[in-house]
Amino acid sequence: MFSNSRYSMASSSNGGARSSRGLPGPAGASQEGSLSLSQKFIQITLVVTAYWTVSISMVFINKYLLSSPDLKLDAPLFVTFYQCSVTVLLCLLLSVLSRVAPSLVSFPILRFDYKITREVLPLSVVFVGMITFNNLCLKNVGVAFYTVGRSLTTVFNVILSYTILKQTTSIKAIVCCTIIISGFILGVDQEGNSGVLSYMGVIYGILASLCVSLNAIFTKKVLPSVDNNLWKLMFYNNVNAVVLFLPLLLINGEIIVIRDFDKLYTFHFWMMMSVSGVFGFMIGFITGLQIKVTSPLTHNISGTAKACAQTIMAVMYFREYKTSLWWLSNALVLGGSGGYTHVRRTEMQRQHDENVKARAAEDAKPLRSPNSVV
Repeated sequence: MFSNSRYSMASSSNGGARSSRGLPGPAGASQEGSLSLSQKFIQITLVVTAYWTVSISMVFINKYLLSSPDLKLDAPLFVTFYQCSVTVLLCLLLSVLSRVAPSLVSFPILRFDYKITREVLPLSVVFVGMITFNNLCLKNVGVAFYTVGRSLTTVFNVILSYTILKQTTSIKAIVCCTIIISGFILGVDQEGNSGVLSYMGVIYGILASLCVSLNAIFTKKVLPSVDNNLWKLMFYNNVNAVVLFLPLLLINGEIIVIRDFDKLYTFHFWMMMSVSGVFGFMIGFITGLQIKVTSPLTHNISGTAKACAQTIMAVMYFREYKTSLWWLSNALVLGGSGGYTHVRRTEMQRQHDENVKARAAEDAKPLRSPNSVV
């Protein structure tokens, strides 16, 4: 729907680990530990393939809806509004199915609570900014440049963690961020040299990256309001988003644009819109499932590799010529992002090991008798 950034809160909000709680799926999925090695390999292959397929397809479908010369639809906010509406409807549908057939569908029971909508609202404002700027970026830049255009999320994560959460960052992580920034600057330069650079697209990409980072921070604060259930958060977030988009559609003049759109009553248009909405909902499920059957680190590596494949496919599909320096910019962005993931994972593992050792040492201390004499 809005690329992976829309559901990146699922992994970034808790250091890369996403709970499988509330994921809709067949009963008995918790018994996956009894699978043989070959069955696990097939399962992982299918899940990773599904993640790549849904994620890449979503970006190309969105690009078609946002800036296709066939559609000629200049209503990015309406596209995003409709996709949020599809997510709300699918959440409600799964909630009903979980009541009717709980053995087949596992999904939280949704009951609208106005108090929760108010508590989620600050996150929803950031969420609307995130998905709006994300789609505006995709509308104004090519799919091939899209990865570089939205590559500063990791950098903003570091900056906001320090300024808001007062968390320091290691030198190794800062070096990885420097590599990402270098790749971003080189990519913008090379895109400009090719004559296809949209400065507004770059600005939208930067703003989208900032909102993705803010989204992760606000998600941490809001999750307790929905019992730490990401599906409930998705529902209330999209309900708020649908309401917030209504005045934006009016202000931006998109209601008139949609009214005068010559393909408004065609089956093809609404089919593509609905497919994009369903795919956007699916990416939330597939992302969580990929983390569940592999690991947060493997998920991030898969995402980086997927971005690389997506870039190559876009260049081939749109028959674009890119210089060696342009490819180098992508390599720097993807390499820096992958390196940052590895560094953070190593640091978190080391911190965990130190905490375990400290607790073990504390438990090993002999208890002093209350009657002992010093």
